[in-house]
Amino acid sequence: MHIEVRDVSKTFGTHKAVADVSFSVGRGKLIGLLGPSGGGKSTLLRMLAGLESPDSGDVFINGKRVNDVPPQERGIGFVFQHYALFKHMNVFDNIAFGLTIRKTDKKEIAARVDELLDLTGLRGFERRYPHQLSGGQRQRVAFARALAPRPELLLLDEPFAAIDAKVRKELRTWLKQLIATLGITSIFVTHDQDEAVEVADEMLIVQQGRLEQQGTPLSVYTAPETAFVAGFIGQSTVIEKPQLLRGFEHVASLEMGSGSSRAIIRPEFVEVGRRRELLYPSAAAKGTVRHVFFRGAHLELEVQVGENRLSAHRSLDQEPLQPGDDVHVLIHRLYLVTEQTASMVENPLKSDPLPVHI
Repeated sequence: MHIEVRDVSKTFGTHKAVADVSFSVGRGKLIGLLGPSGGGKSTLLRMLAGLESPDSGDVFINGKRVNDVPPQERGIGFVFQHYALFKHMNVFDNIAFGLTIRKTDKKEIAARVDELLDLTGLRGFERRYPHQLSGGQRQRVAFARALAPRPELLLLDEPFAAIDAKVRKELRTWLKQLIATLGITSIFVTHDQDEAVEVADEMLIVQQGRLEQQGTPLSVYTAPETAFVAGFIGQSTVIEKPQLLRGFEHVASLEMGSGSSRAIIRPEFVEVGRRRELLYPSAAAKGTVRHVFFRGAHLELEVQVGENRLSAHRSLDQEPLQPGDDVHVLIHRLYLVTEQTASMVENPLKSDPLPVHI
């Protein structure tokens, strides 16, 4: 493995920012480090960079323990949220900065900067200053500067947070292509789930200083290992009494370890419509549409079912529904969770569809 973190902990005063975290990252992987504010993401990144030292545990880069290796000797490039460009330097000099302080030969600097100008799409901007660039261009300069010394590892701390939504989406695609071209191991911190799912080869989900799950975006989304991940990834509704839901009366008898069970239901688990529209009408409960929201590619419905209010998606091609409409609500599946565990449960009533009479 290219990067290994073994049982790393870090405490600031009485606050344990990172608690016994272990993970490994393969060479050339692009990793999204995701979690709520204060979850330990930036502290982990800073310990990898050598800007913080772990209280316990070890950090390995390319098989070498680097706990006591200073940042400048770790072979790491760092991209900050707010660019951190030198305002008095033009694009060329900003990119060349890391090589210049290493006293690299001027011809080698010029060749490397020239290469990065093409790689980052900044050709023609090399004599401009940061204030003459757009936010997206400034961030590309920050990437190029971090890449100039040919680092072993690229660390990015919320690199797109200061950029508007349209440019951010374009840069996400560009970053993924850039990392694939260079084959450089990269770890980026983000609060944006869409960003992590779209860009990352793997995700690390952390909260309260602990690693909750590591895996591909698909595996984390479809098979969350803990209650936190099930509720954190994607849009979800928490149901306190899942045994009251049609088709899930049996969940109270399921063994889920210690603690009371709740359910987490995502909009894509819920089908809402007229009875004639459902393939499994006998597995559906009656409900009432409370709100309808236009989301561009689909409608989002808020539906009251007994004492619970659920969210569901509905295609724009289907018959429109309005607030106050009586509907049938089919919950295909849910995550049954306790304090620590999450388990997918399918609606067993779907096994025997009844004929639908129109």
